[in-house]
Amino acid sequence: MKYANIKYYDVSNGLGVRTSLFVSGCTHRCKGCFNEMAWDFDYGEEFTEETMETILKSLEPKYISGLSLLGGEPMELSNQRALVPLLCQCKERFPQKNIWCYTGYTYESDLLDPKGRAHCEVTDEMLRYIDILVDGEFDQDLYDISLKFRGSKNQRILQIQKEGCPHLL
Repeated sequence: MKYANIKYYDVSNGLGVRTSLFVSGCTHRCKGCFNEMAWDFDYGEEFTEETMETILKSLEPKYISGLSLLGGEPMELSNQRALVPLLCQCKERFPQKNIWCYTGYTYESDLLDPKGRAHCEVTDEMLRYIDILVDGEFDQDLYDISLKFRGSKNQRILQIQKEGCPHLL
C-alpha cells in the first residue's frame, strides 16, 4: 500500500487532536473530491513498518485523541489488508484512543454484507478496530460547508463500537 500524506496534530478529521493517515487508491472517483491525486494506488510513499511505527509514536502524547484514516479510500480491499496490522497495534498500545475512518462505501451494504463491494477476509476485523465510521460517497450536489466532519449531506457519522451499533452521531 502507498499513502499520500500523514498529518500530525490534525483537528479537522475527527474529534480532538489526531494523527491522520491519507492512504492512496480510490475507485469511487467522486466529482469534487478534495484529494483527487490520491485516487491513484501508486501515488505517494510506500507504507512500511517504519511508517507504522512513526504513526504509533505520534499517538503517544496524552493530548492526541486518536487516529483518522482517509484517502484515497481506506476500505479498498488492498488498503484494508495493509491497515489491519496498524489498527491492531494502535488498539493494543492505546486502547483509550479512538479510530475514525472515512469511506465512500456504505456500512451496511458494502462493508457488513459478506457479498458487499468492499468486504474481504479482513473487513470484519478492521471494523472491530474502528470506533467512528464516516460513510457514503462525497456528493458535490449535497455539499454543505456547515457539516461537521463530512462534506455532503448523504454521508453519515456512525459510532460502530457501541452496544447495539451502529449509532448515528
